[in-house]
Amino acid sequence: VGHCHPNIVKAAHEQNQLLNTNSRYLHDNMVDYAERLSKTLPEKLCIFYFLNSGSEANDLALRLAQQYTKHEDVIVLDHAYHGHLTSLIDISPYKFRNLEGQKEWVHVAPVPDTYRGLYREDHEDSVTAYADEVKSIIEQAHKGGRKIAAFFAESLPSVGGQIIPPAGYFQKVAEHVHTAGGVFIADEIQVGFGRVGKHFWAFQLQGEDFIPDIVTMGKPIGNGHPLACVATTKEIAEAFAATGVEYFNTFGGNPVSCAIGLAVLDVIEKEDLQAHATEVGNFLMKILKEQQIKHPIIGDVRGCGLFIGVDLIKDQAE
Repeated sequence: VGHCHPNIVKAAHEQNQLLNTNSRYLHDNMVDYAERLSKTLPEKLCIFYFLNSGSEANDLALRLAQQYTKHEDVIVLDHAYHGHLTSLIDISPYKFRNLEGQKEWVHVAPVPDTYRGLYREDHEDSVTAYADEVKSIIEQAHKGGRKIAAFFAESLPSVGGQIIPPAGYFQKVAEHVHTAGGVFIADEIQVGFGRVGKHFWAFQLQGEDFIPDIVTMGKPIGNGHPLACVATTKEIAEAFAATGVEYFNTFGGNPVSCAIGLAVLDVIEKEDLQAHATEVGNFLMKILKEQQIKHPIIGDVRGCGLFIGVDLIKDQAE
């Protein structure tokens, strides 16, 4: 919402003067913030865990999925990056390919990229073709006696090249993953909070009939303050709590962090930043497309709101 936004600075300062405690101590800010966030999400995503970073959020999402399903294996998209913890390097092809390689419990699906990917704009049904790749991975895993805990993907792959998955892809993938007893995790850490303009969450670009089982949030959530969140369903949260090992995070959800989170939501709403992302994004896409006509090095211009990719190429035909 902008560097040193006065509303954010004021909210942090005011709460800092009152109380900032370990989150074992109850405070209204956490409940107020969870309620405000819940209004932006589908109804079934109604349980919130607060943390300090996107990496912590994705690590918890992984734990929730594995505990709920009692399975271990995870399917991720090629080139994905989900964070810097050991558990997340393991599910980030962008990182593990340069380190110790792919673990047995991790499976990599092709990015649903209709410009450079396996199935392109000229394919008769790229949505089904890309989703069938995930189905095939599940079948192969089952043949090897393995079981799928989760399909874990950014709603719009960012490190992978600002990819806009074709609408309907997530629905078909979720169907295959749910049939296999797994859950669908949408990583909104880079693309949430109205960045895509049309919707508050990027997964909503897929259509109203798609709802992930777990959503992770970070980066813009606190406007630079260390804050993150995992939203999930009652069923998943209850399975996680049933172990008797509660989830606790010393500073996750502390009063100052939640005051800042609330202030960020206020600014997005009052300054109409979602509409702004649409308007500025459309303008930027328009002028980039004008450049594309002039310069053969620009192969593709794609995006939504203020999530935009320009693909530079050597050869238009290839």
